[in-house]
Amino acid sequence: MKLIVLDRDGVINEDSDAYVKSLEEWIPIPGSIKAIARLCKAGWSVAVATNQSGLARGLFDATTLGDMHFKMQQLVMEEGGRVDLIVHCPHGSDDGCDCRKPLPGLFEQIAEHFHLESLTGVPVVGDSQRDLHAGMRLGGIPYLVRTGKGSKTAKGPLPTGTQVFDDLAAVVDHLLGAKR
Repeated sequence: MKLIVLDRDGVINEDSDAYVKSLEEWIPIPGSIKAIARLCKAGWSVAVATNQSGLARGLFDATTLGDMHFKMQQLVMEEGGRVDLIVHCPHGSDDGCDCRKPLPGLFEQIAEHFHLESLTGVPVVGDSQRDLHAGMRLGGIPYLVRTGKGSKTAKGPLPTGTQVFDDLAAVVDHLLGAKR
C-alpha cells in the first residue's frame, strides 16, 4: 500500500496564527489540491492528521470543522482524487490526550484504519516539528514543507532524515518522480 499522511493547516490550506475558524477562512494553498489528486491517480491513499484545538477553545464547532473537511474533500474530488481518511485532535494543549501531535495517537488511528502494524516508510508531510515527530514515532519518513510555518521550522534543527520542499506539490513531484 502506498500511503501518505498530511498535516492540514499550512500544508493543504493556508494557516493562521488566529486559527482557521470558518469555511471562508479555509483557503487551499495553490497546487495542494491538484497534488493530492495526482497522488490518488498514481495509486496512493491519502490520510490527513490535524490538531484542531480551536474546537477546545470554542473558536468553532464540530459542524464547522466538518464543513471545512467537506470543502477539502469536494475540491480534491473535483480534481479526480480523494482523501481516504481525516483524523483530528479536538483537544487543547493542556487536556492530557494522547492524540495531540507530537503525540502519536492520530497516527495510531491511521495505522489501525489501514490495518497496518506501523507506518514504517510512510511519508509524513508537515510544516512543524510536532507534525514530523508524531509521524516518526510510528516509523514515518519526515517531509517538511516551507508553506505555513514551514519556513520558520526549517531554520531550526530538524529530525534526522527530514527532506525539505517548497510545498506539497513539490513533495508529490518528488514522490512521483516528476519534473517541475
